[in-house]
Amino acid sequence: MRTILFINGPNLNTLGARQPEIYGTTTLAEAAERCRALAAAAGARLVELQSNHEGALIDFLQAHADADGAVMNPGGLAHTSVVLRDAVAACGFPIVEVHISDIRTREPFRRHSYLQDVTAHQVIGRGVAGYEEAVRWVLERSQKG
Repeated sequence: MRTILFINGPNLNTLGARQPEIYGTTTLAEAAERCRALAAAAGARLVELQSNHEGALIDFLQAHADADGAVMNPGGLAHTSVVLRDAVAACGFPIVEVHISDIRTREPFRRHSYLQDVTAHQVIGRGVAGYEEAVRWVLERSQKG
């Protein structure tokens, strides 16, 4: 069975409550359930992690080196973390970087992602539905491989 990682970084545990005018009112649990259903319908399983700790995200990636792909919303770590970038670059599977808001139109410090050149694809500014788009992308690629 194919395995897709569903990784969410700092503050995404507050999705649905934190700044709903930017991030909407859907919770991370609701988004994960939708993605879990998509994966299951395609004969894959979703393995989930949300952590406010950078090292936990890196440990999770390394512990699941045999995954078929990943959907990752690194949150603010996209704009600050070289070590997360290095961990993503070392993965032998495609990773889709997801951002709920359009980071390209937000504060200047959010416009650059350290992950943009080491991820296989980006889904930016599509709201919480971007997670589902990212899962579909990974499912399509993992079927071809």
